[in-house]
Amino acid sequence: MRTAQPTSTMSTESLKKIAYDAIDRAAADLLRVSDTIWRKPELAFEEHEAHALLTCLLKQYGFCVDEQYTLATAFRATAGQKEGIHVAILCEYDALPEIGHACGHNLIAEAGAAAGIGLKAALEASETLLGHLSVLGTPAEEAGGGKLSMIKSGCFSDVDFAMMVHPCPVDLPVGAFNAIDEIKVTYTGKASHAAAFPWEGVNALDAAVSAYNGISMLRQQMKPSWRVHGIFTNGGAKPNIIPEKAELEYYVRAPTARELAALKEKTMAVFRGAGQAAGCKVDIESGTCYSNLISNTDLIQLYTENAKKLGIQFPDNLDSAVGGSTDMGNVSYVVPSIHPNYSIGSKAINHTRDFTAASNTNHAHERTLIAAKALAATAIDVLVNPLSLHKIKETFKQQVKDS
Repeated sequence: MRTAQPTSTMSTESLKKIAYDAIDRAAADLLRVSDTIWRKPELAFEEHEAHALLTCLLKQYGFCVDEQYTLATAFRATAGQKEGIHVAILCEYDALPEIGHACGHNLIAEAGAAAGIGLKAALEASETLLGHLSVLGTPAEEAGGGKLSMIKSGCFSDVDFAMMVHPCPVDLPVGAFNAIDEIKVTYTGKASHAAAFPWEGVNALDAAVSAYNGISMLRQQMKPSWRVHGIFTNGGAKPNIIPEKAELEYYVRAPTARELAALKEKTMAVFRGAGQAAGCKVDIESGTCYSNLISNTDLIQLYTENAKKLGIQFPDNLDSAVGGSTDMGNVSYVVPSIHPNYSIGSKAINHTRDFTAASNTNHAHERTLIAAKALAATAIDVLVNPLSLHKIKETFKQQVKDS
């Protein structure tokens, strides 16, 4: 926080109305960008067209845009006064292999741009409201963790709080986003003719199959909130060759870093034991690790109040939180953050072809703009009452300490 100076002479509700109207005026442009991103899905760190669409849109709406902000497909679009509270609103826009925007990142991009446009309009309409806005384009959430690289590059060093929303089947102010580690396991054996001299071979595929089955049996001793799931990425060359190499890729998830470490230790024992049983060499490599998400309770309260006023109805049982993992979790350990889930009016679940289809409907677009308005309104609440940021940051420190 750069200053804790007086509130705007305009009422908070008037500023929110200005933000909402600005988002509504931009609706056609936002829909066009979202639709184009959806129709041309791009994988992690290859989101060149989505990047160009979003940066052009934000320039059109008067933002100062750094088009390659530490990464080739990242960006920063800024507005407002440097001395004010610095709000970061995040966009994602990478797709999934084969099934496209099955996690609705075209909508996340739309929501981030929309919230930014709305908040910028409110800042410009007030003579006394101090605030500095950054709309950040963050690539590669689905693989590689663009936000991790951006954190290391200092992209969040002067940010006071960060926000984004995520489409899913239900409206939830706080989703269950777990810590995750990617594990790649390679078994190396010895090739031989599978019919003539099978006894000369050491079957790496046997080790991989044993590991897969061992993980399945381990699930009986896992906590209900733990998740381990994987695939075979290499199972041999031909049926008549004893496989000399086999590879597995697994994701290991748990609600906290401590639990993740405990679960990972159990899975490592299975992977190593399977290699030993088959007589194979085993190599285990950890990949990108995402932290669990810490939703700042003060910001969530503001978001929830604004969302309800905009007509969003949250379920009574908030324990029905959607599980998953995100590199926004890492951001949430650096600055106070929120990452609410919002319904796009479909029962389809994320990472399915049905969700891909649902992510490009008029209803999804309408719901996205409502979520964007709730984000903009939440930021306005903090900017109008700068002293509230102190409590937000104190809550942040305690939540990080408790995690």
